[in-house]
Amino acid sequence: MKKILLAAILVTGNAWGQQPQPQLKPAPVDSIAWYSVSEWGVEGRGWADVKRYYDRLPMKAEGVVRDKVWDLSRNSSGMSCRFVTDAPEIRVRYLLSNPRLEMPHMPATGVSGVDLYTLLEDGTWHWIATSQPLTQRVASTLVKELAPGIRTFMLYLPLYNGVDSLDIGVPAGAKFEAVVPRLEKPLVFYGTSIMQGACASRPGMAIPAILGRRLNVPTINLGFSGNGKLEREVGTLMTELDAALYVLDCLPNLTAEETAQRVEPFVRLLREQRPATPVLLVEDRVSPNAVVIPGKMKNHEERHRALRAAYEKLISEGMQDLYYLEGDGLLGHDGDATVDGSHPTDLGMTRYADSYERVLSPLIHRRP
Repeated sequence: MKKILLAAILVTGNAWGQQPQPQLKPAPVDSIAWYSVSEWGVEGRGWADVKRYYDRLPMKAEGVVRDKVWDLSRNSSGMSCRFVTDAPEIRVRYLLSNPRLEMPHMPATGVSGVDLYTLLEDGTWHWIATSQPLTQRVASTLVKELAPGIRTFMLYLPLYNGVDSLDIGVPAGAKFEAVVPRLEKPLVFYGTSIMQGACASRPGMAIPAILGRRLNVPTINLGFSGNGKLEREVGTLMTELDAALYVLDCLPNLTAEETAQRVEPFVRLLREQRPATPVLLVEDRVSPNAVVIPGKMKNHEERHRALRAAYEKLISEGMQDLYYLEGDGLLGHDGDATVDGSHPTDLGMTRYADSYERVLSPLIHRRP
């Protein structure tokens, strides 16, 4: 790894073998050199033509998708940045777009925090620190007194808040190398509040983030809380993304009737524009308390039947590379994996990811 002087940082390559890095110009303040993440880019952002740098949908989506979807798309869920440094201390400063830092069932660390991981020698990512926002303008020392050595870090952005600006700070004189986003095809996840990240305690525990680390692939999070409804406008935008695979996990926001009406047209839309891209259909998770609430269990079962029927019809017509993940077991069977009977805790997110990984891993590893 090429060493870089703070006075003029120009990275010529990185551990992922990508194009030359941008020249970064740190702004020393009180012996801290600050680097703006927007200078080298985030993973998890599917479009470049955005209204605000950390938005999830392109500018042209405003007024095309429903207002609620547009508003949620301005949350930075699923985005992350990477960098390499030998600094003994890592700081962040960022400005949140929304004064609501937390929700009744989800802490500020998940709604509005940033989450720092480092790459270990065995190739796995390991959690290091999470910010704890108290105001919209956050300034935090994430970690200090790090053991000497050059390390690769990954920082996840907030799940349920937007970001207006984000800087990473290290002591002046420390080496700092930006790692630009990978160019390989991402996994694109379209879903509900669960996919967006509710109610993970921190951003790195959202389902796409966990899977991105485990499978070592970029991911894009298009989870829209309460509004993952398999709408054509969103599907049309998704076809603009050259994905490795599309995941459709929208049943918690659909009725059985909507499932029967929308799944087939949505899958056909994706397949028409991206004929070689696999699609994974995911059943609704079974709420833990549905075992004693017959009406809730009936709703789950009806949605499952509707999704299965759509899947089987498409398969019977000869559609290839269409896959299916059952909902039973996504949360486990002990009833302990949600905050409110619907939204997963970190335990629930891990169990979701376990189920996903069993299906996705062979598909990802078979790629050329």
